[in-house]
Amino acid sequence: MKRLIAFLPLAALAAAIVVFGVWSLKRNPQVVPMAMVGKPMPALNLERLDGSGKEALRGLVHGPALVNFYASWCAPCAQESPSLMALKYEGVRVIGIAYKDTPDASAGFLKRLGNPYAEVLADPDGSAGIEFGVTGVPETYAVDAAGIIKAKRAEPIDVADAEALLAAASK
Repeated sequence: MKRLIAFLPLAALAAAIVVFGVWSLKRNPQVVPMAMVGKPMPALNLERLDGSGKEALRGLVHGPALVNFYASWCAPCAQESPSLMALKYEGVRVIGIAYKDTPDASAGFLKRLGNPYAEVLADPDGSAGIEFGVTGVPETYAVDAAGIIKAKRAEPIDVADAEALLAAASK
């Protein structure tokens, strides 16, 4: 009996491993949480990247717009930069939020690759990302004129992706 009791914690651990192992096999890694889609954009006041003061994010969205979380240390963010620049030249309003980055590193990133953003805000501690439900960068949110998040893309976007996001924000 004492031997059986001694193995009880080991048996419980093995059972937990089996249960969580089976659960993780059923989870699709391609599924991206969309908790904020259909909800109002968070009411955030963020520091401008240039340090010139705080700005209300909601006040920067005029009509359908894209809110793009990026970082200088993010290779996929650099990959999507040409597409974002093309959107800028098409007149698409994209608000950039430098996620978990220093202002100097982020400004250097934009200087090196070009600045596709109508406005650039800083989120050095990632708190704005938490409010939006960011799971990683780059992430782009389509916001309608009323400030409702209509769609989300959690990977580098190209022009076709951006057009689909904007179409969702225009509905």
